[in-house]
Amino acid sequence: MERDYGNEIDVLKAQLNEIKELLTHNVTKGEQQGERPKHIGNVQKMADMHPDPSIMAILDKLENVCGSNGDNGRITYLGVYASGNRQSTWIRNEVNTNDLLSLIENRTAEKVLACIGNNDRLNILLTILKNPMTVAQLVENCNYNSTGQVYHHLKPLISADLIVEDNKKKGYYVIQPHRVQGIIMLLAGISDMVDPQYTQGTWDEEN
Repeated sequence: MERDYGNEIDVLKAQLNEIKELLTHNVTKGEQQGERPKHIGNVQKMADMHPDPSIMAILDKLENVCGSNGDNGRITYLGVYASGNRQSTWIRNEVNTNDLLSLIENRTAEKVLACIGNNDRLNILLTILKNPMTVAQLVENCNYNSTGQVYHHLKPLISADLIVEDNKKKGYYVIQPHRVQGIIMLLAGISDMVDPQYTQGTWDEEN
């Protein structure tokens, strides 16, 4: 019996169209029910990470940017910190995590952490972050024995442009306004290391 290849091809085309329509229907239905694709590019789509839809919309956009650009990660962060009559507000959107990781490779992270990775310096940063102070006040509030001890730890913080003498009140030291964000976000990162409850996903290699 001679095969009708033309008819067989038409049947296959019809079957493929049915499969295509079925897949399209299921995807549309899933989107209507709030389901999300499992992966996009290098990242996994995570649903229900936060109860606020506006927050989830930001996460969805970050995932999509990673998917379209082939990035390993993007982050958006914002915040506000006020103390006394001073305030720092910041917004950074869609920061490429590869740029952040490069701070380790070029040893910038090492230099910054070496500068502040000392309990005395951290205490001085915390004290001045809460309220501008003189060296004499730092001696009292941070339990030092002399102004020389304070100057010893203050000097590298000033050299790193983290602390500066207040231009409105002579003798008082303040955190540089453009450094407040970094200090707060560094502490936020440490908090996430200590308490990972806000993270979902897996770090296991796929088979």
